[in-house]
Amino acid sequence: MSTGPGAASAPAPDPYDTTSALDAKSARDGTSARDDNAALDGKSALDAKSALGAPVRKNSMFSSLRIRNYRLFFLGQVVSNIGTWMQRIAQDWLVLSLTGSSAAVGITTALQFLPMLLFGLYGGVLVDRLRKRPTLMVTQTAMALTSIALAVLTLTGLVQVWHIYVAALALGLATVVDNPARQSFVSELVGPGQLQNAVSLNSANFQSARLVGPAVAGLLITGVGTGWAFLLNGLSFVAPLTGLLLMRARDLHPVERAPRGKGQLREGLRYVAGRPDLLWPIVLVGFMGTFAFNFPVYLSAFADDVFQGDAGVYSMFNTLMAVGSVSGALLAARRGTARLRLLVLAALAFGALEILAAASPELWMFALIMVPLGLVSMTVNVTTNTSLQMSTDPAVRGRVMALYMMVFLGGAPVGAPIVGWVTDTYGARVGFAAGGAIAMTAAAVIGLVLARAGGLRLTVRWHHGHPTVRFVPRDHAKALAPAA
Repeated sequence: MSTGPGAASAPAPDPYDTTSALDAKSARDGTSARDDNAALDGKSALDAKSALGAPVRKNSMFSSLRIRNYRLFFLGQVVSNIGTWMQRIAQDWLVLSLTGSSAAVGITTALQFLPMLLFGLYGGVLVDRLRKRPTLMVTQTAMALTSIALAVLTLTGLVQVWHIYVAALALGLATVVDNPARQSFVSELVGPGQLQNAVSLNSANFQSARLVGPAVAGLLITGVGTGWAFLLNGLSFVAPLTGLLLMRARDLHPVERAPRGKGQLREGLRYVAGRPDLLWPIVLVGFMGTFAFNFPVYLSAFADDVFQGDAGVYSMFNTLMAVGSVSGALLAARRGTARLRLLVLAALAFGALEILAAASPELWMFALIMVPLGLVSMTVNVTTNTSLQMSTDPAVRGRVMALYMMVFLGGAPVGAPIVGWVTDTYGARVGFAAGGAIAMTAAAVIGLVLARAGGLRLTVRWHHGHPTVRFVPRDHAKALAPAA
């Protein structure tokens, strides 16, 4: 049980939740709630978690929007995210139009996320040392200029595939710092009590933009060309930059910056390695990000090769996925906690839906599956993001989030060319089904690993003629007993 300031409002522990079982197992063994090496200052990770106010009181769906600074951040991201989705659709379709190759789309995706794979951890170290707001101003400006440069090349008819490759790489370099800075800045905007809600609303924001961005991109591409989508994305960065400038510094919840020193990268890695509740969710999303979340490759191939559609069909697939993603994010905003059990179940469902979509014989059936696929994919993303932020010491949050984003986004440079080759060689259906199978396998294996780490065992019982499968503590009575 938590003894920190959030204890009074903490929900009762779920005996079938892996996180709760990890705490119970530690209590039985007479150790700290997590590994003794989990906290940098020698305190137990449970104490650090309690100090952050987690688990927190369940909030209303939009409670964090009452905070002015977060509201400015949120509104700026609404505009910018629409532009980002427009650019994603336009970029993928332009590459496919110029080359006719799904592998080329995969290479573009790989170049955009390669910097995160190579330099993501160093970006996290840098973010822990720097003030978040000025850092975001620099990275957002860099991304705006990159989009405008690509727009000029496209509108003048000079664009070539290598130009798109360079632009994708430049955006990836900016993302190395922008992503962990933006993720960890949320806690400074709202504080620990609203973190779960704010993270979920950020995801809903991004996915809501996915409803508008692809649709607008489809209209622009078919009407006036891809260059205008790039230009509007570049101009959309004015909104978040304005929001950052208008924020009140006195209302922020500043986190003490890490001093410059040696070994900070290794320090962050040791922190995660000593926390199975952080390590294994990161591994799971790594597998999924590498092989199962390559939607630019999969959906463009289905739109073009399988269903002989155009950019409008491709944008429709993305829009329908966004409908499910928004629903998943809003449901997450209502939840008071982020449980690892939910993460594993959502990952299993995601893989199953990808396999089902791959076998869909008709366009309408494939399109319909995009909605629940978006819902469970967002459940995976939000649950992982929230559980990591709420369970991590603020002093290393930038490094932990950088590792998470490095694994999640940085897996694309490895997976996208492979997925693109499989899709080109064996067809879109085989590629999509393979991604789903990998996701299901990873979820099943990591679910068992987490259960074992939490002292759980798998049981199958019959209830009213139906089997019930669940994890229960190996010694149920001892698992629920308070520490001596």
